[in-house]
This record gives sequence, C-alpha cells and structure tokens, in this order.
Amino acid sequence: MSGVTIDFPLILVILVFGSGLIWVLDALFLAPRRRRVIGDLQDQYPQWEREGSAEALKYQAGVAQNASEPVVVEYAKSFFPVLFVVFVLRSFLVEPFQIPSSSMVPTLQVGDYIVVNKYTYGIRLPVLRTRVLALNEPQRGDVMVFFPPHMNDTYFIKRVVGLPGDTVTYRDKQLLVNGRQVESEALAQIPDGRPRYSVGLEQLGEANHLVQVDDRRPARDFSVVVKPGHYFMMGDNRDNSSDSRIWGQVQEKDMVGKAFAVWMHWGSLFSIPSFSRVGLIE
Repeated sequence: MSGVTIDFPLILVILVFGSGLIWVLDALFLAPRRRRVIGDLQDQYPQWEREGSAEALKYQAGVAQNASEPVVVEYAKSFFPVLFVVFVLRSFLVEPFQIPSSSMVPTLQVGDYIVVNKYTYGIRLPVLRTRVLALNEPQRGDVMVFFPPHMNDTYFIKRVVGLPGDTVTYRDKQLLVNGRQVESEALAQIPDGRPRYSVGLEQLGEANHLVQVDDRRPARDFSVVVKPGHYFMMGDNRDNSSDSRIWGQVQEKDMVGKAFAVWMHWGSLFSIPSFSRVGLIE
C-alpha cells in the first residue's frame, strides 16, 4: 500500500480540535455578549414577538446587525459533532483503506477496499502513534497495516511472517520459521503466455491463506533473526512485493492495525464498484 502522502490523521485532528475550540471560545466570550444585545433589543422593542409589526422588523434587523452568530462559528458548531464521530471511529476503532498495488495478490486485489481494526494491537494516540493501552500482539499470519521504516508517512499492508526472536528463512521459494517449513499445498498454475505463476495454500499460524510465486524469477534466498520489538513482513505475492526483505523489519510503534475484511472492490474510476469480493481476510 503506497502512494498516500496526505497526512489525513493530522488534518482530521486539526479540524476536530479547531472547530471544537471555536465553539468553546464562542460559548465563553462571544455568545454572552450576543445574548445581552438581544436582551437589550427586546427591552427596546417590546412588541418584537408580533410577527410583521414595525417593532418586530426593527428587532430582527438589530439582531442581524449586532447579534448574529458569525459564519465561522455556525460552521464549527455544525461540523464538530460529525468530525468528532469520524475522528473517534477512525482513530480508535476501524478505518477503511484501498489496495493500490498487487503485492498481496491473490489474497487482496488492486482496487479492494478493506477495513482495518485499529484497536486489536492496542489503543494509540492519533498522529503521535504512541500506544497508551496494550491489548494484543500481532500473530504470525496476520495481515497488518503499518508504516514501513523507509516511508514514515505512507501506509503499507503485508502479512506478518516473523515475530520478535523468530528466525525467518526463505529457501527455494519455501518459507521456514524457526527452522520449520511452513506448510503449503500447490493449487494451480496461472498461464501468462506459458505457465508462469504458481498459486498455493499456506498455513501460517492460524491463517490458511493463498500465496503466489513467479516461477521465472530467482528465489532470493535469505535468513534473518527478527529483532526485539520488530516484525518481519512479506507480501503474499512473494516475487512481486516490496517488503521486509528490501527495507527491513517493522517496529512496534509503526503498527496501524489488523486488516480483517474486504467490503468493496472498485478497480478504476470508470468501472462499476463490485461487492463480489466482500468477506473476511484470511
């Protein structure tokens, strides 16, 4: 998952606290003055409640001129509740994401819209990413959204293959964790002119998921020990994924949440959204 450079969490925090601050400042300092002005106008025009009367018209004009609510305050009071609800949902509960690359094929396709659980791995402060309440730790096989070490402002999504202290080995396109080969079952070959891509079913932790390899590419063998407080991430599209094999291990502080469901697929702007892929992510 890449290509996102707008810091939406920061923008949302600014909008929420900005609109809330405007509302509070108005309630403390400006609104009392407006109420006093309105009270004085009501005393000046005793018939202000008689609709259509001369005094009512003068009263309304006086309120509009001297005691009307500023437009910025009106917008702040209107948008703050909505922004606050979005802020709470997005920051602490669930957040939608869109898959822009093929690194998680065949599990996730380009154009899939997924939902991420933001509290599975603990409650974190927005923007600062500091974990204030620890709940669960990532497990092997989890599909995680995170910030990679080389791009601290861009979301990525990969599968957790190595926990702190694990030895992760990749040999002849077979994944081994702590010296034990991860169980896998060959399912099919996908032709691309001639057979090229092999699809298999892999059992990693509790996750029974699909993986894809490119039979024409070299294996890129390696073996690495996962550092404390770090996680080793790999894409399910094993030969077409920029992951921990390239840019290193992911720190605990850079975790965002666990992807758990696909809720829509929209391949391109000119295509029709589809719900045929709706379901839980394995």
